[in-house]
Amino acid sequence: MFTGIVTAIGTIESVEERGDLRVRIACPLDPATIDIGASIACSGVCLTVIDRGGSAGDAYFLVDVSAETTSRTAKGMWRAEARLNLEPSLRLGDELGGHIVTGHVDAVGRIEDWQPEGGSTRLTVAAPAELAPYIAAKGSITVDGVSLTVNSVEDRPDGSVRFGLNIIPHTADVTTLGELRQGGEVNLEVDTIARYLHRMQVLRG
Repeated sequence: MFTGIVTAIGTIESVEERGDLRVRIACPLDPATIDIGASIACSGVCLTVIDRGGSAGDAYFLVDVSAETTSRTAKGMWRAEARLNLEPSLRLGDELGGHIVTGHVDAVGRIEDWQPEGGSTRLTVAAPAELAPYIAAKGSITVDGVSLTVNSVEDRPDGSVRFGLNIIPHTADVTTLGELRQGGEVNLEVDTIARYLHRMQVLRG
């Protein structure tokens, strides 16, 4: 379980094809705090640490990424030099600063528009029809592992949905969201509570 509050930005140092992908990620964490078998969300994808090393502030960890995961996540994210938003799993007693996040990507969205707005950035993201019932204005959504508030929602005739987000300068600076541009793909995870409410409505219907 995660909160969608990014702790650090990691950089993929190498990707090795071994059936699955063996990915080595450099990060400014302390390897002493990274346990083998622990979960780390990498741009919204929950992955298991299989090895780690380095020193405090100059660490690395290794994960295996399955073909299933690569097929369901944003294109181009599993390549050398790609930057990833990192969040270790929530520990008992940690502050829940964002919202409840599982690290399971529901769909890939596409940036339809990117515009400066004051000191912030206004993003418009297109999402597939299966996510439309779970996206609501003032609700929560996770974009590349970052907990955000939905500002606006526009349902389309084909069932797909567009939604608007505001990225403040701090969020742009401490995550990879400041690097997004039109046409780019992002990993989306809908709010867990919205998922259960929708399921209850379906069963009642």
